Amino acid sequence: MQLLKDKIRTNAKIVENRIIQVDNFLNHQLDISLFNEIGKEFKHRFSNKEVTKIVTIETSGIAIASIAAQYFNYVPVVFAKKHAGINMNQDVYEAKVYSYTKDQEYSIKISKAFLSPNDKVLIIDDFLASGSALMGLVSLIAQSRAEISGAGIVIEKTFQEGRKIIEEKGIQVESLAIIDSIHDGQVFFK
Repeated sequence: MQLLKDKIRTNAKIVENRIIQVDNFLNHQLDISLFNEIGKEFKHRFSNKEVTKIVTIETSGIAIASIAAQYFNYVPVVFAKKHAGINMNQDVYEAKVYSYTKDQEYSIKISKAFLSPNDKVLIIDDFLASGSALMGLVSLIAQSRAEISGAGIVIEKTFQEGRKIIEEKGIQVESLAIIDSIHDGQVFFK
């Protein structure tokens, strides 16, 4: 998606040639016009798939998934919680994930009330790197016996090989900006 690549080139900050900081338009301050185009593009790429729910992980995926849901007939968006409060039902699907940027493992949860075997789930997330977060979501959905319609990723870093892990599960992965490498503060797209 050229619009997204241009935004990354002009607005992203590169940290230590491994972290792409996009907090000024994707995951802290949100560029709603860009998100709208992202939603349209996900609908285009998954137009042949039935989708009854969109699943993401808090926090950065929520806004993207919510805007994308408009293009899938306003299906519900369910997000995996990293920090379940006392008001969250304890009847949950649960998986462990490792955060590359925070260098820590944590547990994600989705209430069993929100996913069923009848659901056709599109996963949407902001990044695909090592694949840990996405595999955690895949695990939650598998526990519910729902069908995975695909995974829509805003930015993928191919040099961390997360795609391979997901595709080995037979899941269609569609990434809108695929980064092959980062050198001297420059991003190189596939």
